[in-house]
Amino acid sequence: MQSEPFSTRWLLYLAIGGAGAYLIYLLSPILSPFLLAAAIAYLFDPLVCRLQSPKLNRTAGTLIVLLGLVLAFVILALILAPLVQAETRLLMQQIPKLVEWGSQTLLPWLSVTFDIDLMRDQEQVIAWLKENISELSQLTGYLPKLTNSGLALLGFIANLLLVPVVLFYLLRDWNQVKAHLAAWIPTPLKPKTLAIAREIDGVLSEFVRGQSLVILAMCVFYTAALWLVGLDYALAVGLISGILVFVPYLGVVVGVLLGSLAGLAQFGTLADLLPIWGVFAVGQLLEGMAVTPWLVGERVGLHPVAVIFALMAFGQLFGFVGILVAIPAAAASLVALRHLKAQLD
Repeated sequence: MQSEPFSTRWLLYLAIGGAGAYLIYLLSPILSPFLLAAAIAYLFDPLVCRLQSPKLNRTAGTLIVLLGLVLAFVILALILAPLVQAETRLLMQQIPKLVEWGSQTLLPWLSVTFDIDLMRDQEQVIAWLKENISELSQLTGYLPKLTNSGLALLGFIANLLLVPVVLFYLLRDWNQVKAHLAAWIPTPLKPKTLAIAREIDGVLSEFVRGQSLVILAMCVFYTAALWLVGLDYALAVGLISGILVFVPYLGVVVGVLLGSLAGLAQFGTLADLLPIWGVFAVGQLLEGMAVTPWLVGERVGLHPVAVIFALMAFGQLFGFVGILVAIPAAAASLVALRHLKAQLD
């Protein structure tokens, strides 16, 4: 007689959970600043707690941490600005050369190798456009929709400005927020839920500590190695490559692209890029085979394929912020599923 109310209660919990997940999915376009602020608050709450003392209340500690984050962001922007300027100028200079190479080398090679005459095809395309200009003119009806891009940009800026505001209140009231969330847990589920939450917190703490050390180690390695091979923008390229190592292969791909562009701007020949590529080849091997296994190891318990899937899935749902929280969220989901399996067994 007691199994029916128990089953009904669990069905109710599952229905509420499913409705909550669907609501989060619907609200995902506006959740990004809140998720980013919550992730940053989770990372820096221990620092605010350390700063808190009888002479320094939590609000003052929160303001100090926020000012430190803003200062770090400004310093990073000042370091990266010369690199962005130099590589943009290089790209503008290379466009005419690429067009000339395409017309004098690529097009004749395609014509000889695959019997593709793109110049003749180009003339046919132009003739077709002239014949169908009236139909193509109807596309102007879609121009008002281009204003959506401007609105999207304004929305991005508004979300970016919203992050520090939400972050301040979350950091200041972090303990109260956790207490309020715990109060919403049904009493029969509270002991088990809190135990799972503590285990998730332990996994995330291990992940954050390990991944932070990996990022620091790779920033130092890439910066020092690129400086040794003579790259002028070693600091900027090394910092970007090191920071992005938390996404599998993204750090080395972006680093190779930025390092190659910076090397072309400085040296001017492809042969001089070989030492730069060698740095990133060694860095990728070092990070994958030594640094990450040593500092992170199997603490998170996610296979690389699961990491890539989590990045794609959370990125699809929440955009760039979803990529930032994908691995910790996946690790937390793994802990929850482990407890669910144990409960069902």
